[in-house]
Amino acid sequence: MLRWYQARLAARPLLTQAVTTSFLFAVGDITAQQLVDKKGIEKHDLARTGRMALYGGAIFGPAAATWFKFLSQRVNLRSANTTMLARVACDQGVFAPTFIGVFLGSMAVLEGTSPADKLSKSYSEALLTNWMIWPFVQMVNFKLVPLQHRLLFVNVISIGWNCYLSFLNSS
Repeated sequence: MLRWYQARLAARPLLTQAVTTSFLFAVGDITAQQLVDKKGIEKHDLARTGRMALYGGAIFGPAAATWFKFLSQRVNLRSANTTMLARVACDQGVFAPTFIGVFLGSMAVLEGTSPADKLSKSYSEALLTNWMIWPFVQMVNFKLVPLQHRLLFVNVISIGWNCYLSFLNSS
């Protein structure tokens, strides 16, 4: 399976990463609905899962893939450890605050609700929770994971994070 994924990644990197992200965002939402909300199959909100998949594939996947490439090309310091720390600082100081807002705003638009209300209600909590988890994940990612697999690594960890975001967004 990894060999197949690597072949797709080599042939069409952005498309492969977008499709993978879409699928794993949907998995995060399904996990939220079935294991956290305990909705059961009959009451599963397919539209909600679709919104998460759409956001993951159309917005987050391409943006994160481009961001990781940008960091790899532009943030390079004298040592591997300072480079990793600088990339984490950029990621958590620029990308995370921006894309938590983009996520919440996008979900509000797709749900037909007010982005301003969604942001005022959930943004701070989501960002603070992000800062408790993601700096450590990104340290591992930027230190140990090759560039072409960084988004996949983040996407796998994001199953739990997306479960949280989906739950936060729906509450």
